[in-house]
Amino acid sequence: MKDELRANLVGALERRETLFPGIEGYDDTVVPELTHAILAGHDILFLGEKGQGKSRLMRLLPRFLDEWTPYLDLPGCPVHEDPYAPITSAGKLHVATVPPDEVKIAWWHRDERYAERLAPGTKFADVVGEIDPAKLALGTSMGAEDALHFGLIPRMHRGIFAMNELPDLDEQVQVGLFNILEERDVQIRGYPIRFDLDVCILFSANPSTYNRSGKVIPQLKDRIGSTISTHYPLDRETGMRITRQEAGLDGDVSDAWPVLVPPFMEEVLEEIAVAARKSKFVDHASGVSARFSAANYRTMVASARLRGIRHGERPAVPRISDLAHLKASALGKLELDLMGTHQMSERQALEAIVAQAIKVVFEEYVSKHGLDEIAGIFSKGVKIEVGDMVPSSAYAERVERVPPVWAKAFEVNPAESAAVRASCVEFVLAGLWATDRISRTERRGRTGYETR
Repeated sequence: MKDELRANLVGALERRETLFPGIEGYDDTVVPELTHAILAGHDILFLGEKGQGKSRLMRLLPRFLDEWTPYLDLPGCPVHEDPYAPITSAGKLHVATVPPDEVKIAWWHRDERYAERLAPGTKFADVVGEIDPAKLALGTSMGAEDALHFGLIPRMHRGIFAMNELPDLDEQVQVGLFNILEERDVQIRGYPIRFDLDVCILFSANPSTYNRSGKVIPQLKDRIGSTISTHYPLDRETGMRITRQEAGLDGDVSDAWPVLVPPFMEEVLEEIAVAARKSKFVDHASGVSARFSAANYRTMVASARLRGIRHGERPAVPRISDLAHLKASALGKLELDLMGTHQMSERQALEAIVAQAIKVVFEEYVSKHGLDEIAGIFSKGVKIEVGDMVPSSAYAERVERVPPVWAKAFEVNPAESAAVRASCVEFVLAGLWATDRISRTERRGRTGYETR
């Protein structure tokens, strides 16, 4: 198995292929370490927080298997036997007694040579095996191979088996993996029946639980060849590419009502995830998944598309007011740090995180020159009301009393489109609020900006 993985990986390297298509941001960190592990012939643990692509990486490894693999076509045989090196008594007997030209061969596709299991609730019989009571009732000897029920790992002989969330695996099952990882054999109920398994075993775990004493038996950790540490995107641009990919809105069936997402709105959305991962309100051990950003992106686009349908705007352009709907997609994905001194609800924590993200991106896009002048105009009692269902064409009139806001909108994006300009106006207003120059009130889907 591991020779096969290594050989096909070497071929991909020689052909200068992309080793792990669809994986972003790991070219200089995770991919080299994973490449070394495969070349070294190791069983592998993927260690990282939720939403860092651990399962996706594991599911990509079968691409380094041969496309088709021959096996003995034996009815009732629990494993895909190598015709040249069978491991069960049935396979050995068949090869020894049947003329070579009469041995029946079937073919196993690489996509079927991968299986995975979630650790919670997994029993020894599920992954290793057990004595089959039904076979004993038929008179099979308890010490015979035929009395065994094979678990998932023996059935994946000549394949890849992945165990997700290793720290949640029952201690008895962890002990049962010792022999499989080191000696490559199966021992069930202590009976002297051995199978020389040919299998690559993968694991995934979260650092907060994997490193906790008593969760994973030290002897099992010692037997895992390589530990690959995953991570969240190291820069915003990489995060944006991942979010677009995971949101999967290219070629959306709703393209009759297209949505154009301005760069600054993409950056605000991604910065929300960055801010959440740094926030003192969020449990850092739990992490903030890439699914958080992808779900928020889809919600933002959906809100803009609804506005486009109702007002006949093509394309619709997301605005800051569309982010008010992120509560539906974000709540539940943030785990608060309950040990902190703050007394914030999930909703309040999200609002604080969004405000921080707007502030960071606003200060990158808009110069400070003229902002105090705008705040001074608001201090005279001016109030501007915007909202996700306000037509884009109404924004020019609404900001007439504060002309510098309209000028600042050009600074963000000089496009003449009314929908883009409306989005820029809201971005400027939200930025003034996030930098504490004006105040904001929200009521029934409308957002009002006024003096502090």
